[in-house]
Amino acid sequence: MKPVSRKYLTHFLWWVGLYLFWILVFQKRSFAFSQTATIEFCYLLFIGANFYFNVYFAVPRFLYKQRYPEYALLFIAGVLLTAVLRVPLAMYMNTHVFQVTKPPAPLNIFLASFLNIFIWTVAIVAGKIMIDRLRFQQYVEKIQQEKSKAELDFLNAQMNPHFLFNSLHSIYGHIDKSNSTARNMLLTFSDMLRYQLYDCNSNSIPLDKELNYIKNYVALQRSRKEEDLLVNLQLDNSIRGLNISPLLFICFVENAFKYVGNNERGENRIDIVFTSENNRLIFKCLNTLDPIPVQNTEHKGIGISNAKRRLALHYPGKHDLDIHENGEYYVVKLTIQLNETEMHHH
Repeated sequence: MKPVSRKYLTHFLWWVGLYLFWILVFQKRSFAFSQTATIEFCYLLFIGANFYFNVYFAVPRFLYKQRYPEYALLFIAGVLLTAVLRVPLAMYMNTHVFQVTKPPAPLNIFLASFLNIFIWTVAIVAGKIMIDRLRFQQYVEKIQQEKSKAELDFLNAQMNPHFLFNSLHSIYGHIDKSNSTARNMLLTFSDMLRYQLYDCNSNSIPLDKELNYIKNYVALQRSRKEEDLLVNLQLDNSIRGLNISPLLFICFVENAFKYVGNNERGENRIDIVFTSENNRLIFKCLNTLDPIPVQNTEHKGIGISNAKRRLALHYPGKHDLDIHENGEYYVVKLTIQLNETEMHHH
């Protein structure tokens, strides 16, 4: 069934249902059933006219545009007009159709008509507005979900370099077999890309996989950094069995290696710590800084903004990111309140 046809059928069934309801509720012993049915049908026409006048004209053009006085005048004018029109119709029906011996006075007919039409028009129009608002809210939420998914897909796509992964096997084959260090580094890098390509398409993955990815990254960096760099990767037992959104931590780890101090006399250190308490995952990344700061080495770039956006999408109002520097250390602390599905699975 076409949406337009379904809409017309819904309206028709709604008015039929309301009409039958009125007949059952307002049937009086002194009235014949046909008389009640006729009276209520006339009311149906007048109330229906007010309903469609409001819903398709007055509400969108005046109420929704916050022109409240004009809308109120239009609403009352519509009810008044239909109440006035009902007076001669009711008088004619009472005299010629129902043959009532003592018909009500025109003023009484008008007042009863005005009150009935007013109350039912208010009720039905208000109900329609509420239903429309609920539908609109559902529509907005659906659009937001689709927008969030599109953004996440785009952010993931930025991190999925297929062309590199496809080139690794040929590069590996060209490395001399005696150069085990280079071959192992390439295998580690291949494992990292495989994780990005095949595991990161889900919104929630085992934390162990993310930690393995970080371990591989640390192993690669250790092999190319100075030997005096101390890297402390601490994984608390409390984090076992947790799930997490992928690729939230790597940019902070990358920055730590990028900006860690290169002080020959002092200590050059990176601490990466994962702990958990009260269903919160706590990530801390610290790196030492040079005593004399090098220009243009602020921790910035697409990685940080990307991570912040992913946190906002996956954990809105459920994360706390604190980044500070005190001259000796640069510290990132990220606390995430995990969703129920991401907590410990025994």
